[in-house]
Amino acid sequence: MSKIKQELQKRILVLDGAMGTMLQQYNFSEEDFRGERFKDYPSPLKGNNDLLSITQPKAIAEIHAKYFEAGADIVETNTFSGTTIAMADYDMEDLVYELNYESAKIAKDVADKFTKENPEKPRFVAGSIGPTNRTASLSPDVNRPEYRAITFNELRVAYKQQVEALIDGGVDMLLVETIFDTLNAKAALFAIEEVKEERHIDIPIMVSGTITDASGRTLSGQTVEAFLTSVSHIPLLSVGFNCALGAQQLQPYLQRLSDETEFFTSAHPNAGLPNAFGEYDETPEQMQGYIEAYLKDNLINIIGGCCGTSPEHIKAIADVAKKYEPRKLVIPA
Repeated sequence: MSKIKQELQKRILVLDGAMGTMLQQYNFSEEDFRGERFKDYPSPLKGNNDLLSITQPKAIAEIHAKYFEAGADIVETNTFSGTTIAMADYDMEDLVYELNYESAKIAKDVADKFTKENPEKPRFVAGSIGPTNRTASLSPDVNRPEYRAITFNELRVAYKQQVEALIDGGVDMLLVETIFDTLNAKAALFAIEEVKEERHIDIPIMVSGTITDASGRTLSGQTVEAFLTSVSHIPLLSVGFNCALGAQQLQPYLQRLSDETEFFTSAHPNAGLPNAFGEYDETPEQMQGYIEAYLKDNLINIIGGCCGTSPEHIKAIADVAKKYEPRKLVIPA
């Protein structure tokens, strides 16, 4: 049994908070994003957060360490946009392997340091695999409903490259997250299975979808149950939801998910809903209160934060998670 599974049977594990929220505090300029290596690069690079694993590795390591200090058991690699598809925006498709490899290595080094200091509380790294900025299920052009900006196969190839680099960099598990189109996620899962088969390895997989609004559906129109059915053909470590909604709004969907699945469950909601300026106002104490409701209802095995969350939020979540038993796995009838 993998080490992570052993830990999940003992306690609720805490996932880190938002990487982007933390990076904003550094206020990096275009020059900082470029560093010495890319100072003459022809495209603007500011905003390419994944690139910071190469040009500002110290900042990325610092953020991981802050989340571990706050009580996180798992940090995510800085690779949310680490595919050729997303990197095309910056003309950096050729850097994808290096970006993922370096990001994984930074996170793993920090995790190992914390595990060494306290072997009773092992720390883990999840390779973050974002949804890309394309969708395989929907047309981006209302006048051409049949048109697709990307194919399943193009997604599979892109994800496979990312997965190989994350594994080479030392991640403990893979997290296919913020899924708004399950067809994209299926391409990622297909790619992961290919890599597992080729390398004769088994690596735990976390899957996390996004309920986009009060309709309780993903962007491509799936209900909680449909989403679950469409990813459950693969033996997953966990299935859950993140982003889009705050902890309070997410609870009913987690309840349905928890009732229906035999996998471990996860949630990393936003710090509430964005205000008029796109900022998140929910305090660590407020979020802690909403998340405690999950724990009382025994809905969760892995809990963390998404947009707007900081180490303070994660500390509040970790403090309350300690008091509760993890959700027990029940095989649905």
